Amino acid sequence: MTTLAAVELENAPQGLQHEHETLFTADSVCFLAELISTFDKQVDEILRHRVGRKMELEQTGGLPGFSSLTSHLREDRTWRVLPVPERLQNRHVDIGDLAPSDTERFIQALRSKAQGIQVDFDDGNCPTYFNQIKGIFNVCKAVRNQFQGVPPISKAPVLMLRPRAWNMVEHNMMVNGKEVPGPLFDFGLLMYHNGKLLVENKSGPFFYLSKVESYLEARLWNNIFVWTEQKLGLPAYSIKATVLIESILATFEMDEILFELRDHTAGLNCGIWDYSASFVNKLGDRSAFLLPDRSKYVNMEKLFLQSYMDLLVQTCHRRGALATGGMAALLLPNDTQSAHYHSVMATVTRLKMLEINAGVDGFMVYDLKLIEPLQKLFQKHTLGPNQLHVLREDVVVTPEDLLAMPSGGVTLHGLRYNIVVGILFIEAWLTGRGHFFYLGQVEDSATAEISRSQVWQWIRHQVKLEDDDRAISRSLVKTLAEEIRRELQDFLQCNTEKAKRRLATATAMFLEVVQKRDFPEFFTTYLNLDHTFLSSST
Repeated sequence: MTTLAAVELENAPQGLQHEHETLFTADSVCFLAELISTFDKQVDEILRHRVGRKMELEQTGGLPGFSSLTSHLREDRTWRVLPVPERLQNRHVDIGDLAPSDTERFIQALRSKAQGIQVDFDDGNCPTYFNQIKGIFNVCKAVRNQFQGVPPISKAPVLMLRPRAWNMVEHNMMVNGKEVPGPLFDFGLLMYHNGKLLVENKSGPFFYLSKVESYLEARLWNNIFVWTEQKLGLPAYSIKATVLIESILATFEMDEILFELRDHTAGLNCGIWDYSASFVNKLGDRSAFLLPDRSKYVNMEKLFLQSYMDLLVQTCHRRGALATGGMAALLLPNDTQSAHYHSVMATVTRLKMLEINAGVDGFMVYDLKLIEPLQKLFQKHTLGPNQLHVLREDVVVTPEDLLAMPSGGVTLHGLRYNIVVGILFIEAWLTGRGHFFYLGQVEDSATAEISRSQVWQWIRHQVKLEDDDRAISRSLVKTLAEEIRRELQDFLQCNTEKAKRRLATATAMFLEVVQKRDFPEFFTTYLNLDHTFLSSST
């Protein structure tokens, strides 16, 4: 395999010389360079298309809607996606947010009774060079059954590989003088080293695709899949992908997204926080789209989120694709007899029953202790391995339903909570972690995204607090952030000057992003490009 691309690759991260040499062979680098050279311009085009769509909405004051240009695809009830592979037909409970660089947790997940694992290089992962190399190498070991006490890949929970989203860049490799798209770096290495073995074991390759905003992006991914299958000599249509519908724009194109990926799709996924944040991203300057306190007024029972989930299930099942729900972020206490344990279990059960009743075919959990009780819940309330037979013909969703903001205001608790989550996420990022634990649940870039989005929007619209009628201003947020920084020193046990400086840096960065005149498109882009992995010694 040869390529004319000029390639520059950073040296191995400290302590990962063997992993680096194993992944970056002469042939794998050539494959990766050719993949990136082939699709780099198209990646730039879809990113420019995103900017253009947002500018059009801002300049015209228009609203997202179902396109008349693709109405024939939506109205044609005859087309279907290719049948879902056997290993994907029963995925009641997947483990979510699993950064594969965390070797111990990855092994625990592989030994678990979950049906699948979201092997996450995106939301739950901080994409340092160390984490990417370690994580991809660990996937290679799992596929080759090199972890002791772990079932062979054909028997272990199926790996749902989640590369970074289009907004992320890999700084440690350059092709033709340009840093490379993060998702192509991740996808290329994962496919080159594991694609054939996964096909031989009828266990993939299966992917999650994050933050897709249009059917044009789905078309690009489909082209990448076709090219990769041909280059690696894999059977046609062997790659399958689940698209995460995390943007209000993508919600109006779910049929079209499935159509573009009809030979390579496993279905669509819905999740609450990235999706909610997309309203601020695309429409946040308008007071009509003011999103109220998420800790009090935003949940899957609200019309705009319920409509989104109902439409996703209906669209998927009409086309023969799987519809999967979000992740239970709550953590179960160890004491199974405690009132707290039963309270958490009751909350998770109620929320997951909403999804089961909507017709989803599965969902995710973070806490491994939730796997078996939620599998039993699914089995008790459904028939068979999935709910593809639940066609939801009762569902009629209008654009107004999808764009209906819930009523409600902002509480001081909600404001403080969003500030805490934003600061703690940045602090975790500066130490190379993509998630953290707070108040009995896991928080990742999705919750950080909605947190910083809401604070930015509340400042922009000078929303008044329900508690005391104070307007949310830059001054108020600064004051609260400083109070919170002092409180978090104890929570994080910042016993060294280095740790205190890191927390101060995280606080300053959070304030910077929520005060920007123009809304930063993605929190992780801001961290990855404007602050390229600031040293934790800052």
